[in-house]
Amino acid sequence: MEQPRKRAKPGRSPAPAGRTSRPRQAEVARLAGVSQATVSLVLSARGDGKGPTISDETRQRVLDAARSLGYVPDPAARRLAAARNNLLGVFSFTATFPTDVQHSYYPFLVGVEQEAAARGYDLVLFTGSSRGGAGDAGPDALSRVRLADGCLFLGRHVPRAELKRLVADGYPVVHLGRREELEGLAWVGADYVSASREVVAHLAELGHRRVVLVREDDDAPASTDRQQGFLEGLVAAGVDAGPEAVLRHADPVRELTPQRVRELVDGGVTAFVAEETDTGSAWRALNAAVRAAGLSCPGDVSLGLLGSPPADLAGEPAPMGFDIPRHQLGAAAVRLLAALVAGEDAEEPLVACEFRPGRTAGAART
Repeated sequence: MEQPRKRAKPGRSPAPAGRTSRPRQAEVARLAGVSQATVSLVLSARGDGKGPTISDETRQRVLDAARSLGYVPDPAARRLAAARNNLLGVFSFTATFPTDVQHSYYPFLVGVEQEAAARGYDLVLFTGSSRGGAGDAGPDALSRVRLADGCLFLGRHVPRAELKRLVADGYPVVHLGRREELEGLAWVGADYVSASREVVAHLAELGHRRVVLVREDDDAPASTDRQQGFLEGLVAAGVDAGPEAVLRHADPVRELTPQRVRELVDGGVTAFVAEETDTGSAWRALNAAVRAAGLSCPGDVSLGLLGSPPADLAGEPAPMGFDIPRHQLGAAAVRLLAALVAGEDAEEPLVACEFRPGRTAGAART
């Protein structure tokens, strides 16, 4: 039998027994089996006729779910939602906002700017540097992004608790890069799994049967996706995918020594691939260790890069690997954010990466 509850204040549903925290829109969406954007649209009771049509059945399901959870809209969030100003935010988790044309984030920003302009939005740029870096900015570091109608976020390492709070409040947020481990967060990303698998398939066609991945000791989704594609590629090619197929280093430049590379090559390894990261650490370490070991590329050993090479190494031979469609990803992120701001259901597919033949991979030595 249901336990007695305290008398609710007029105008609001009682919270479920035993609950102390305020229910979130994401919970209403899960219970109703709809998107959070749909919940936001129903609960805002918008009647301007500009949004998508929501069936009476769906509307009632959302209202029933909200009532059963005791959901009460945040008045501040509702005022913000009503005060649209055609501004989209862009927040970088790097210490300073990337403006150098050689920076890996720059093409993302070009795609963001062009798509935003085409849709009639202005951009507001935010960065953690104004508070000493996003990671050390405190619990309210992201509150200022609410000045915009919605916000894009860039960066491998994000303050999860703060992003989670924005999502739970129904604020339109899109992360540029895969972040599906944070429930309810919309994101766009590159298909690193398929692209990494293709790099391994190319090496297998060249006769390589012992291939090693060099990566940073990092659980960022981009790194996880690359490793997944690499291992799937090995299995598909019938190549050894044991634990020694992945070298994971906290500091590849210091830990991946020429001696270690020489030992692996003497043990039968004929090809290495490295992941691309913001620092380019894995690729720099692999390149340096191969050269210091006195090995030629691609004569003695083939090399591949799961991504694009660091801009300051542009004078070197292009490595075999794939290029990340940064411009397209930036544009896709804006399309998704604009849809969320408008209260529309939307989803952007993973963007395919383009294979790069390069000049660092050749036939496996016999």
